[in-house]
Amino acid sequence: MERNTSKVVLGGGIAASLCVALTYGVAKLLFSGALDAQWKHSKLRSPGERPESGPRLDAEEEAAAADWFDQSKQPVVVSAEDDIQLHGWLFDPDCVDAKPHLYAICCHGYAGEPADMAKYAHRFARMGFTVLTPSMRAHGLSEGRYAGMGWLDRRDLMRWISLIVDSDPQARILLQGRSMGAAAVMMTVGEPDLPRNVKAAVEDCGYASVDRQFVDVLRSSFHLPRILAVPIVNTMSLICERHAGYGFAQASCLEQLHHATVPMLFIHGGDDDFVPPRALDENFDACASIDRQKLLIPSAGHSMCASTAPIVYWKTIGNFVNRIFHLND
Repeated sequence: MERNTSKVVLGGGIAASLCVALTYGVAKLLFSGALDAQWKHSKLRSPGERPESGPRLDAEEEAAAADWFDQSKQPVVVSAEDDIQLHGWLFDPDCVDAKPHLYAICCHGYAGEPADMAKYAHRFARMGFTVLTPSMRAHGLSEGRYAGMGWLDRRDLMRWISLIVDSDPQARILLQGRSMGAAAVMMTVGEPDLPRNVKAAVEDCGYASVDRQFVDVLRSSFHLPRILAVPIVNTMSLICERHAGYGFAQASCLEQLHHATVPMLFIHGGDDDFVPPRALDENFDACASIDRQKLLIPSAGHSMCASTAPIVYWKTIGNFVNRIFHLND
């Protein structure tokens, strides 16, 4: 009897060890593939956001904006707090009689690049903004080994804001981003040292927190049950904390939004199968700003709100921006 009990205990111990080893192995593989730009199979080495699906009612605008982007971009560089070099593109206002001191910073998503934000940048330039489209760390021309998933990027964004304010102390700044860039914007507005020059922010299809987003991806893309996805993501977080300096739980838009005071516009697609639409209400409800509004585009997929319903999308943003920045006064 004792011998049989010992065998059961031994067998259970071996099984548990194998489960731990397997969980770590899968987590390390996913971490390297998702966040380590130096790994040869990393998604970050192949620029281009998650394939977009659905109708593109603004295809002509996108093409015109892409041409404008390539012809008008001016390089700009800033040093991050950890001394890596961050690159971006600067654009002059593209309208007659633009008001002074207006700036917009447009942040691209995960595995994307500044050119992804061409149509957004062009819209804001036509409103009279000087526009900056930064390349997020570990993306494109910017240095850095590990993607920040918005959390490290929030401090990078603070450096870009400081660059603008140092050159124009009267600057009035709009922050805008989509997907991971939207998360970076939401995390930035909750920073205690956010300059008062930042007057408003627009987020498009941003997630609520990094840990929950990875769990959602494992469940939707890999069809893992939650009981398996959660320990894998928790292990990924430990690996990330060791190598990149942050854990997934602390990288929370919800927590940062509790400290937000600037006017906020939250946008999401109702058919988003990558960042669940519930994130819209979660982020909106978490936001402490007394001036906040939200827009749901019912039939839009991930990052497709502007393409699915361009008239509603840009009318909502235009009204929001005009109200805050008094563009028509």
